[in-house]
Amino acid sequence: QVQLVESGGDLVQPGGSLRLSCAASGFTFSSYAMSWYRQAPGKEREWVAGITSGGEITNYGDSVKGRFTISRDNAKNAVHLQMNSLSPEDTAVYYCKVWIVGVDYWGQGTQVTVSS
Repeated sequence: QVQLVESGGDLVQPGGSLRLSCAASGFTFSSYAMSWYRQAPGKEREWVAGITSGGEITNYGDSVKGRFTISRDNAKNAVHLQMNSLSPEDTAVYYCKVWIVGVDYWGQGTQVTVSS
């Protein structure tokens, strides 16, 4: 079955960096676009970034553009999110997602907290 497992969340100071990872299994990873979302307390889930199946095209939400970078390693069935210049507004649970034949599959999320 499709499984997505996020990791890398942590407590970080403002201005710091983190690299999130999502390990995928149960589907042909290299055939599907992948996305990162986040959800802050009391807010709706927000799309953060997306990457095509081959990694050629990436897109970002306005709030993270220029600070976050999405990448993937199809040999290792993993997608990453490099987050730089973090601010308290980036505090959220971060999820990776894949859409397969009309169904969204989500990981369990990883907590990122930006605080001094």
